[in-house]
Amino acid sequence: MPSCESGVMRFLSRLILSPLARLIFRPRVIGRRNVPKHGGVLLASNHLAFIDSIVITLVARRSVAFMAKSSYFTGRGVTGALQRGFFGGVGAVPVERGAGSAAQDALDAGLRVLEAGDAFSIYPEGTRSRDGRLYRGRTGVAWLALTAGVPVVPVAITGTDDMQPGGKGPIRMARVTVQFGEPIDLSAFGPATSGRARREATDAVMAAIQRMSGQVEAGVYNEPPATTVRERVSRILHPERR
Repeated sequence: MPSCESGVMRFLSRLILSPLARLIFRPRVIGRRNVPKHGGVLLASNHLAFIDSIVITLVARRSVAFMAKSSYFTGRGVTGALQRGFFGGVGAVPVERGAGSAAQDALDAGLRVLEAGDAFSIYPEGTRSRDGRLYRGRTGVAWLALTAGVPVVPVAITGTDDMQPGGKGPIRMARVTVQFGEPIDLSAFGPATSGRARREATDAVMAAIQRMSGQVEAGVYNEPPATTVRERVSRILHPERR
């Protein structure tokens, strides 16, 4: 649950950064009222660039927390302090990145945000799309929504890959569009403990994102490039995991 101090920081950051971002980048925002003003809500978005999370929280009608690498909060000196202040101010939740227990720890961090009645954003694809296609959603999005008992607002972002070419690095002027879809109640698919319910609910969320974004569906999971022989062999032997 966010502390009073972090809540004040997030409020002040939005008060300053949100109008500034709108003035400089003039983002086109569609369906802003689809984000409930109060109560826990999960925003599920496509992912094109590092800046996506910051764009979402600055244009939404309320502060939206999101996962960020814990290293952004551990820097030293003036640079480290500024980095911590910025990411804490825009709602970032520090987590360790990775698979297995690290992935579950990240979901648990999101669950705490939702259970506190706040808004949280997630990328069902897992990592940003490097070719512009929409990849298959991982079922953590459904687990979060069903476990917390909150609606999912699908989000489609376009243009951030032009604002931040390559998905990371320097920012340049580009027109960005953020569309918030109508909230989806996933409870009809079944409980969070059901693998089938999680899969079908996730597919429904991804279909809503695709209808808004117009992206070509990749039909596979978005995996980072294999860096070891073991990873390459595993992907060959177990293509269904993709």
